[in-house]
Amino acid sequence: MKRILIVGAGGQIGSELTAYLRKIYGGANVIATDVRECRSLGDDGPFAVLNALDPHSYGYTVNKYKVDAIFNLVALLSAVGEKDPQLAWNINMGALMNSLDIARQYGCALFTPSSIGAFGPSSPKDNTPQDTLMRPNTIYGVCKVTGELLSDYYFHKYGVDTRSVRFPGIISSETLPGGGTTDYAVEIFYDAVKTGRFVCPVSPDVYMDMMYMPDALAACVQLMEADPGRLVHRNSFNITAMSFTPEILLAEIRRHWPDLRMEYMIDPVKETIARSWPNSLDDSAAREEWGWKPEWKLPETVADMVRKIAARREAGEI
Repeated sequence: MKRILIVGAGGQIGSELTAYLRKIYGGANVIATDVRECRSLGDDGPFAVLNALDPHSYGYTVNKYKVDAIFNLVALLSAVGEKDPQLAWNINMGALMNSLDIARQYGCALFTPSSIGAFGPSSPKDNTPQDTLMRPNTIYGVCKVTGELLSDYYFHKYGVDTRSVRFPGIISSETLPGGGTTDYAVEIFYDAVKTGRFVCPVSPDVYMDMMYMPDALAACVQLMEADPGRLVHRNSFNITAMSFTPEILLAEIRRHWPDLRMEYMIDPVKETIARSWPNSLDDSAAREEWGWKPEWKLPETVADMVRKIAARREAGEI
């Protein structure tokens, strides 16, 4: 990768991925775009307002900046998507199809994240294999499975260098999540410093795979820089770092903030989605094919989140 375009850079992953890639490849070589103005993304590199559903503007931007790699991060997340499935399909698949076709036209590599949400109730729950039955029961999951298949299709038919990972829930101290089922694992830290009390929307025994943002960012670069001759799966690799329930997370946070109180008010949509997803993933294919290895486990993640969220509170940022 030499000249990188990030589409949907204003989201949870994109805002941090932009800064991460600019440190590696140089500010001028990472072009951040979003459907809305995001002035902070233009502080140390190019930023442009771009609607990924507009193929003409999309193609113009790729050509203008001589892009050779695209990160397509445009998506409505799981819980939000269930409120308007048609909108979720139009946005998620529209952005993907434009990304695939523009990557084909301009010879770009393309990264489009998939998700643990691509699995469904009939997938194996524990140590879910890389290759297994995938019949999700959310529009978000349907989009992700479709995206994996389309990306493989463009690779085999047109030679587009498509690559992808199935992200678990992502924990971040910088950007609030945007309507995902795993959001509670971020929101609990903010509520802990604001009120000392958290209302959890999923049951205390629900396991879900999670990952700290530094590992997620590293995975993007590691996969995109991997030797293509070693890649068997491409779209998409299971990756994970930890799996826990709300009660396990609470116990770890209480090691730092012992007075944190948590009660449960179950959100039926998030609960149903969470119950349909795997408890844990088998990421051996990613480890074997491109050397994936997470650095952050739960105790280290919680300690770092506590430190950073407390500092942001002291600074008046939250």
